Amino acid sequence: MPGTMRLHGLRFFGHHGHGQAERQLGSHFVVDLDLTTDFWAAARSDQLSDTISYPDVYELVRRLTEETEFHLLEALAARIASAAMDLPAVLSVRVRVTKQPRLPLQTEGFAVELELP
Repeated sequence: MPGTMRLHGLRFFGHHGHGQAERQLGSHFVVDLDLTTDFWAAARSDQLSDTISYPDVYELVRRLTEETEFHLLEALAARIASAAMDLPAVLSVRVRVTKQPRLPLQTEGFAVELELP
């Protein structure tokens, strides 16, 4: 029973950007993550051990967003997607990373989205 586990609107403060000032001052980031997995074992057993733990995924994304530094959103999104693919039972992943601008611009943010495999 393939299905999608969605974790949307994960908010973090990180230090990613091309410019030195962006990395020093930091910005707010929003991460949306869709993980495709087979829910059949979890649906039958009703046991967390048979599925993907939301808190574990959240912590993985938090560490990558808050404790690392990248020059490009593409690099951060790729690292998150790659780490998510390493989780047991994940068949595919779609990740969107949105950087909210520090300056008052007429935009909600700048985003990249990618999908693996």
